[in-house]
Amino acid sequence: MSTSVHMQSPLMNATRESSARRPIMWVALAVVVGAVFIFAGVTKIPDPEKFARDILNFHIVPWSIAIRVAFYLPWLELLAGLALVTGLLRRGALAVFSVLMLVFIGATVSAHARGINLDCGCFGSVSKGMSFSTHMLIDLALLGALVALWLSPLGRGANSATR
Repeated sequence: MSTSVHMQSPLMNATRESSARRPIMWVALAVVVGAVFIFAGVTKIPDPEKFARDILNFHIVPWSIAIRVAFYLPWLELLAGLALVTGLLRRGALAVFSVLMLVFIGATVSAHARGINLDCGCFGSVSKGMSFSTHMLIDLALLGALVALWLSPLGRGANSATR
């Protein structure tokens, strides 16, 4: 009685199909997160003075810094978002966005703790009137997605086609 060396369990094929879909899931998540930051940057680019006033609402930095941040940050969000979507310099984009999210969350919590009711300006006029809870939920979801991407094959620098 001989058994074939090439016999496989039906479950092995299911595992292969499941692992073949994982890179697509990570790429999709990267595209969604990148698109959120592209949108955020694009909404702020047309009116940097308004965005600078939104930054001043946090009462953390003076006008001279707020206006500089307002001119450069939207472009950074746009370019890093494009990097995340296209996969070019993805790890750099993940690093930029992780730091930005930690700063945004820290600034928001600090302002809230000091009793400052603010309009963050994160998404231009779209975020006007957003509650603290909603703002934090979005920020924490984005941070969670960034952490997941860091831990994924994409964040570790592995080629998604080989995983």
